[in-house]
Amino acid sequence: MEGRTIAIMQPTYLPWLGYFDLIDQSDCFVFLDSVQFSKRSWQQRNRLKGITGPVWCSVSVHSKGQREQPISAVEIDHGQGSLAKHVKIIRHSYEKAAFFSHVPEISRILQSEPRFLADLNVELILAMCGHLEVEAEFIRSSSLSAPGAKSELLVNICTELGATRYLSAIGSKGYIEEKNPFPEKGIDLVYHDYEHPRYTQLHGSFESHLSALDLLLNEGPASGKVVESGRRSTSHA
Repeated sequence: MEGRTIAIMQPTYLPWLGYFDLIDQSDCFVFLDSVQFSKRSWQQRNRLKGITGPVWCSVSVHSKGQREQPISAVEIDHGQGSLAKHVKIIRHSYEKAAFFSHVPEISRILQSEPRFLADLNVELILAMCGHLEVEAEFIRSSSLSAPGAKSELLVNICTELGATRYLSAIGSKGYIEEKNPFPEKGIDLVYHDYEHPRYTQLHGSFESHLSALDLLLNEGPASGKVVESGRRSTSHA
């Protein structure tokens, strides 16, 4: 039986390079949108490189009185105009970038005023995957029936989707190792190892761990190879 590698991550806003390398090494990538929304997290913000340095771009959302809402239910507060501001930041910061004109759909998506944050994030991620030539099967956890929390939820998702191998972000290692349920399910657990590569940037010295949009606007068709260059050997649990 051929193996099936699954990775699971929350749908984050304009993710960094390592996020896309995780997708690229997966047969199936699950957007973990059924867990609780975390305000002021990567779920609603990321950094681009402005003329004077990194700039935070945060999506305004309706969260008052809704502390326990899942990511899938979070609605964007378009009255704050945050997405329009992000379009202006992109234009102002990258209009002199070599490939500024190559990803017009990013601005189109931002200006389309989607209702839900998860819809926005997923659409942006899929658009960026197209430019990076990153492919996988994509599923939202909210469409699955897997129960549980933390590592139990992860292993149940993997089981439901027939995974033989779970590729985990290294940041999840702490809570997974507290009670690792993967061996008893016959699922090989490995951790993603990624070293941020350098690439051409505007505006002074190199800044790492920005949104991958910074890479796309500066390197264009070469961006996929840049992402892949940061890949290191995965490590077993």
